Amino acid sequence: MSINHKINYLELPAADLDSVERFYRDAFDWKFVPYGPDYLAFNDGFIDGGFYRAELSSSTENGAALVILYTEDLERSLAAVIRCGGSIVKEIFSFPGGRRFHFADPNGNELAVWSDK
Repeated sequence: MSINHKINYLELPAADLDSVERFYRDAFDWKFVPYGPDYLAFNDGFIDGGFYRAELSSSTENGAALVILYTEDLERSLAAVIRCGGSIVKEIFSFPGGRRFHFADPNGNELAVWSDK
């Protein structure tokens, strides 16, 4: 499979890099590598990305693209988000093909988690 023209990297803003690192590490087991005081790279086990220091956040309300994670256990993932300091933006709802919820990380970036179960 060619990686030509495939999504290869994802970047999100974060005012507090330490809090987003702690949140995604604890909630989803992401791995991190710091690149100076203003950039934190991550790998979620599938895709690479990073957080850049900025007083901004990404949300669908502001027209941002929605990053959606997959899980085999939606309720367990929702509990992890809450336990690790995220907030629920949209409770679990059904759609053709599965169910999902939206959350905000400690920086206010909105992401979603979905499951086909």
